[in-house]
Amino acid sequence: MADEVYGRHGIELQARWFPILRLLHDRGPMTVGEIGSAVGQTHSAISQLTTRLVRDGWVNTASDAGDRRTRRLTLTAKAETALQTAKPLWRAIRDALEERVAGAGLDPATLLAGLEQVAAPGLADLITAKARAYSQETVRIVPLSPQLRTHFYRLNAIWLERYFVLEPYDIEVMSHPEAIVEHGGAVLFALLGDAVVGTCALKQHAPGEYELTKMGVDPAVQGVGIGRKLIEAAITEFERLGGAELFLETNTRLESAIHLYERTGFEHQPAIREGSPYDRANVYMIWRGRSAIAA
Repeated sequence: MADEVYGRHGIELQARWFPILRLLHDRGPMTVGEIGSAVGQTHSAISQLTTRLVRDGWVNTASDAGDRRTRRLTLTAKAETALQTAKPLWRAIRDALEERVAGAGLDPATLLAGLEQVAAPGLADLITAKARAYSQETVRIVPLSPQLRTHFYRLNAIWLERYFVLEPYDIEVMSHPEAIVEHGGAVLFALLGDAVVGTCALKQHAPGEYELTKMGVDPAVQGVGIGRKLIEAAITEFERLGGAELFLETNTRLESAIHLYERTGFEHQPAIREGSPYDRANVYMIWRGRSAIAA
């Protein structure tokens, strides 16, 4: 079904390639062994598939900087372009399936028995219609307003409670977004239609010194570029404010986020930031300018 949807939109992707390509997109360069462990397949199976992906121009290989005997895989420009084009389709596929499941009156206990009804003829048409509608939606980035303030807490609590715990500093910052603006920073929100689907903050610590912080995207729309739009808007605001240094702190568990930060010009520092208010922070990155942003 996914292959049929991709074909209708002129995308050469195949569903069986998706786990590998998505991992490389989210995490950056990986070895065959690392990919196999992540997706639960044998080294041999992954090696065979990646050999074809390299041959067909979807993946590149290069020697590991730390061990030249080890080869790491990276996406080609062709693959990056295809994945960007496919992102609205992923949301459409998920929502179309959810709509069919709900329409069939199914619950998790009866889902397998009802899969034939869910995948009845016309599902690809439904996905195509939804993808067309989603592609016409525009993500808008807007500043903090009284109507949006509660979403700052909501969107950040989702990922913090999923991966960590809410620390006292988190609760203080998330509960008072106005304080960030009052102290020379900014709070931004991503709107998709009328839905508030993402947020981030630019927090001033000293004159010219800003932290990119509290970035959260609704899980229902992750993977369609909203996080990157938020970061780019925050960088534009940082430049407008005449900022001299922009940094962030995160945790190695958030691999997809770290890869996104790397692609938008943030570079790893050799040690954690001195005086960090976060118990979970074990990654410290500084933005090196627009010349460092990956396409």
